Amino acid sequence: MLATQHTSAGPSFLGIDLGLTLITVALALCFPRIGSRLFARLETWFGKLARKRGLSVFVAGATACVLRLLLLPISPIPQPYGHDDFSFLLAADTFAHGRLTNPTPAMWMHFESFHITLKPTYMSMYFPAQGMIMAAGQVLAGHPWWGVWATCGLMCAAICWMLQGWLPPGWALLGAMLAVLRLTLFSYWINSYTGAGATAALAGALLLGAVPRIRRHFRTRDFFWMALGMAILATSRPYEGLLVSIPALAAIVWCWFKKSSLSASILVRRVTPAALVLAATVAFMAYYDYRVFGNVFTPPYKLDRQTYAVAQHFLWQPLQPEPVYRHRIMRDFYAGSDIWSETKYFRDETRSATSLLEADTDKLLAAGLFYFGFALIPPLVMLPWALRDRRVRLLTLTGIVVTAGLAIETFFLHHYLAPATAILYALLLQCMRHLRVRGPSGLFLVRAIPVLCITLALLRVFAQPMHFNVAPKRTVTDLASWYGTAPVGLDRARVLAELESLPGPQLAIVAYAPHHMLSDWVYNSPDIDKSKVIWARQMDPARDRELLNYYKGRQAWLVEPDCNPPRISRFPAVQEPVGLARMRIPRESKR
Repeated sequence: MLATQHTSAGPSFLGIDLGLTLITVALALCFPRIGSRLFARLETWFGKLARKRGLSVFVAGATACVLRLLLLPISPIPQPYGHDDFSFLLAADTFAHGRLTNPTPAMWMHFESFHITLKPTYMSMYFPAQGMIMAAGQVLAGHPWWGVWATCGLMCAAICWMLQGWLPPGWALLGAMLAVLRLTLFSYWINSYTGAGATAALAGALLLGAVPRIRRHFRTRDFFWMALGMAILATSRPYEGLLVSIPALAAIVWCWFKKSSLSASILVRRVTPAALVLAATVAFMAYYDYRVFGNVFTPPYKLDRQTYAVAQHFLWQPLQPEPVYRHRIMRDFYAGSDIWSETKYFRDETRSATSLLEADTDKLLAAGLFYFGFALIPPLVMLPWALRDRRVRLLTLTGIVVTAGLAIETFFLHHYLAPATAILYALLLQCMRHLRVRGPSGLFLVRAIPVLCITLALLRVFAQPMHFNVAPKRTVTDLASWYGTAPVGLDRARVLAELESLPGPQLAIVAYAPHHMLSDWVYNSPDIDKSKVIWARQMDPARDRELLNYYKGRQAWLVEPDCNPPRISRFPAVQEPVGLARMRIPRESKR
């Protein structure tokens, strides 16, 4: 989870999104023939490009990558901020150094933190796909974010390819470009290291794009792409990936039974490469689980949740007994009474049928604002007609299965729905196709929506100088919007830079104020003892002395992130601190 960010006094960007959308709808109703000739010329050019299917796929991916590169001067490589960020970065750094995991550090109790395991080994609690992609970015380009960047480009290319299998080519390219504007410029999928959203969306697009091609041709290469998508889902978001995979596999089996001309022996030969991909994935995950968690039957998440969590994954599961916590901040997060506590959220969600319905409605609204925003909502008035279309019937069924599966999960963040991203855009496009033939107003609205999305993206580029508020108030399910937030994680980065500039190794002992529980600072590299700066938690005096004795060659500092600005002093505090002992790090600016 990510914490609430500072807000600016300017107008809310969410309100700007809504206002411009309403203006566009009003223009469609009152002046539907505005710009019709220009729109017609643009459609002709766009259609010529879209008919070159391979080029369209390349253009979709390249556009996402190039536009994000152009934004680097105003939106630089992000700093880690949330729990997930640091956990995935730990995995990436571990893989980049050629290891699957790391030994438990001697002072491990001072290094306990969210979403990492320290025993039997020291590693991220998450599935490995996102960490491996980020490790590739670190090895090949010098920073793990480049893996995130490349994945977002591949995701848009895969969405275009998937849509080409279900819809006419012009609509497929349009859907991919909408994904570029909504997901790969400003959202947390590209501007953080959290959640493997683009990775899972890429995998879901490969899986779902293979299905119509397999139903038509039963080619080996299409089975391979399907298996690759399933393999990535199995190593990134396996539960939601399973929800997407079941209807797809059922449709292919049904189609094979209907194709009496295709013998079982031919089918076996064509699916063998795909089967090998899936078998290798299962074998790798079994070995990974054994090395990291000590047992081939202990998957990622399980050990960490058993060690720290009270609320469980699904709504029907009872609360677990509260474990013994060594740090107040961790108890507050997992078992406290604050609004951000997992246990309080679970109890509020399940106290009645009404609260459960409200929670599921919140999930739906949060997903809608993230994937569509207000600008893409108007075409959804045609959803009742689109859902009845035979062309997208399997996608509709898959969407229903995924929605039902997410409804029974205790928690929801936007990337949980990522494997079904291509489904969302396919259904949106089918709604737009229906709306387009509903008179001049419908035609204008469909033509104007891409222009509206481009306009909103340009306004987002200049949000800071125009003092737009891009950090709305958020609930636990409304983590972020398509237009993202102001830069985060700057306080910790500044403190780290100051400590790294000092001579010799440093030890940063972190002490939080009461009720601090979200943006944790205690995260380290895989090889803790060789780090220039080690982050540790303050505990009781005896354990703190043990920590200081173990790291007696390091200069120890007390770091207090909740001071405004964050404060650093020598540890233990002295009467007349000098240098950094009196230094305050300027807090990140309010936007």
